[in-house]
Amino acid sequence: MRLKNRRFWIIAFSSFLIDQLTKLLVVQTFELGETLPLLPGIFHFTYVTNTGAAFSILSGKVEWLRWLSLAVSIGLISIGLFGPKFSFWEELGYGLILGGAVGNGVDRFALGYVVDFLDFRLINFAVFNLADSCISIGVLCLFIASWQNTPNSSQKTR
Repeated sequence: MRLKNRRFWIIAFSSFLIDQLTKLLVVQTFELGETLPLLPGIFHFTYVTNTGAAFSILSGKVEWLRWLSLAVSIGLISIGLFGPKFSFWEELGYGLILGGAVGNGVDRFALGYVVDFLDFRLINFAVFNLADSCISIGVLCLFIASWQNTPNSSQKTR
């Protein structure tokens, strides 16, 4: 039996694995709050923890967020298994979102917080991690997929 949406599964697993490995590297290498300027004043690795969602929204609501991560993950796994064959952009988008949701979900269940370390200081952006990046890029990919599936003016029915 051939696995449907194969790229989706590969992308989801790869993004989850890379997210977890980078977080492990940061936790084992840095003290909490420690920063390493890679491009001083522009981009640093800074080890922080986050009990909220992206940008510390819902800070301290880890219980609710862990169940949300689980629900999103189960939903995407179900769609991947039982839903239609995805387009390239859907496989990429859903795979990245699943990998990111599982990555942050594992942190929330195992640690009670999410490990963040990507610190763009030039634009005064919140510290984040690769799972957050995967989710954001995944959403962008789904926008591209929906844009490609939108009929253009010559295909619209009258």
